[in-house]
Amino acid sequence: MKEHIQTALAAEPKVLIRNLLIAAIIAGAMIWSSSTIVFNGLSEKGMQIAKSIFTGILTPDLSFLFNLTKQGVPYLLLETISIALLGTLIGSFLAVPMAFIASSNIVVKPFNRIGVFLIAAIRTIPAFVYGLMFIRVAGPGPFTGVLTLSVTSIGMIAKLYIESIEDLDHGIIESLDAAGCNTFEKIRYGILPQLMTNFLSTVIYRFEINLKNASILGLVGAGGIGAPLLFAMSAYRWHEVGSILIGLIVLVLVVERYSSKIRSKLARG
Repeated sequence: MKEHIQTALAAEPKVLIRNLLIAAIIAGAMIWSSSTIVFNGLSEKGMQIAKSIFTGILTPDLSFLFNLTKQGVPYLLLETISIALLGTLIGSFLAVPMAFIASSNIVVKPFNRIGVFLIAAIRTIPAFVYGLMFIRVAGPGPFTGVLTLSVTSIGMIAKLYIESIEDLDHGIIESLDAAGCNTFEKIRYGILPQLMTNFLSTVIYRFEINLKNASILGLVGAGGIGAPLLFAMSAYRWHEVGSILIGLIVLVLVVERYSSKIRSKLARG
């Protein structure tokens, strides 16, 4: 016991020096970063515009908020959900083979590096850039949003899939192999039951992210509620902006609440 205390006391100065160095590096990075940011103050109408925005949010256009036509908030939110859902499902299916190819415990290293590189390359390009590219290919509309979210989902979902695959319990697979099971039976009874819970949790989490991204992609004409939000802001129709933001806030809160419950149940088995 005495030796442990002496060892801890001897190591304490080294820990203090290390923490001071880390703090100095962080402080230096903050100072260097702040030197590149130039604050020119608020514009002449900045406070007036900010006041108009908050007034619009607090006094939304109820006729627009509860309009059940294709121009109303409910339909636009439904379109946004549809884009996010389809994009998530397509991306999650496409991510499965890529994840297995990039897993070091499934594929040998020279080949698994190719899968890792492809996934990293997909994740590097922002969703906004994919949206601009797919608009040139498929034209503006919800289908472009689905394509964009499908591709952008592959990178993140595949990365989380890989972590689940590399944490597989190989003892179960070896037991099935010893019992004489073929490859299909080992996948069906040994691999899929271990991965299904984590895979579903990952897909639900990505759907939450895509729901928010679908709203942003509307700004480039990829369907959803983003485009009407941009048009309302450009025309200074702050009451319509308030209606759209209220609809988005309610939608995100509802989805996050239920998705969190589902993911917690999956985690508990």
